[in-house]
Amino acid sequence: MRYQLFVFLALLTATATAVRGADDKPAAKDAGPTLCVGNYHSEADAVRQLERISATYSNLEQWQKRAKRIRQQILTGMNLNPLPDRTPLNAIIHKKREHKGYSVESAAFEARPGFMVYGSLYRPLGRKGPFPGVLCPHGHARGREGGRLRPDQQHRCATLARMGAVVFSYDMVGFGDSEHYGWNHDHKQVLTLQTWSSVRALDFLESLADVNDQQLGVTGCSGGGTQTFLLTAIDQRVKVAVPVVMVSAHFFGGCHCESGMPIHKTAALETNNCEIASLAAPRPMLLVSVGGDWTKNTPQVEFPYIQSVYKLHKAAATVENTHFPEEQHGYQEKKRQAMYPFMVKHFGLDSGGIVEDTTLKFDESANVIESVETMRVFDEDHPMPKHVLQPGAHVAFTD
Repeated sequence: MRYQLFVFLALLTATATAVRGADDKPAAKDAGPTLCVGNYHSEADAVRQLERISATYSNLEQWQKRAKRIRQQILTGMNLNPLPDRTPLNAIIHKKREHKGYSVESAAFEARPGFMVYGSLYRPLGRKGPFPGVLCPHGHARGREGGRLRPDQQHRCATLARMGAVVFSYDMVGFGDSEHYGWNHDHKQVLTLQTWSSVRALDFLESLADVNDQQLGVTGCSGGGTQTFLLTAIDQRVKVAVPVVMVSAHFFGGCHCESGMPIHKTAALETNNCEIASLAAPRPMLLVSVGGDWTKNTPQVEFPYIQSVYKLHKAAATVENTHFPEEQHGYQEKKRQAMYPFMVKHFGLDSGGIVEDTTLKFDESANVIESVETMRVFDEDHPMPKHVLQPGAHVAFTD
């Protein structure tokens, strides 16, 4: 792996405009934590950083000690260390709609008392459970039909449900129903709230009688890809992960919900999203990358590094990369078509009648794209509980 990175570094250095400086190193001991935002360092700097990181361990025991420190830094940086108490979810599931091979229900729960997480719960019809449970966090697509309301998000959730998975698709803060009910994505606690909401979303799936709590997975793209690898890093209940167009050694995410808190760099430890994604090892993980965004180097940089960590676990075959050099950012059909067989393989989903015999494509034509109004969790006939927090309120994480 180090030889591969050295060769790629030589190629990058020939055209890199940035040079290695103090920002390549852990924060000075007399300085506070450093926020690594967006393109915090160059592609060449990222390769050098991975070289430094890989030199800190040479066997599984050393890696596991480092992985523990990374998890601790993530949780501490998010103000989630120690983890908060698991307060009652008070889950609400209603407004069931039945479609061919699956159903959709509007659902919500309280991640913290009064702080609601809104979403759509997809379930198989005509099959006997318990079923694998899959979380689908979304990216930063804005607008009235953005987030989990987008057709591409509905397609992947519905297709997974038709193959025998229970799927929960949920709003980021200030998107979808959260935005509709007055919350703003610029909330100061957004990274903390979203990550804790993802942890509680696993609790929510575990609470469902038709979910096999030993088969939990997560897949999302862009900001949802960040939630995918962060949740997988801090919560061992995730057994299969598919982060899409987000794992990068040189790009740290440009939103406060990804890089607005000190999770990457402190006086004690430096890391990046590539290494954080490596904490999935030895659990199955598929990296989906494209040539049109910051994941363009994945086959030469991020994937070899992550695979080297999996090799320490003797599990190199359980991590994969599907790269689309001509594609752009997003979770478009080609990327979904890469994700489906990975989930089928590792969760034992039933693709019979869904995979086309000639093209081997997963047929999404039976999916019903629901309207925004249909997908709302609360309405005049289903009023919101009166005790919920006011939009923008500070959310307490200690009782």
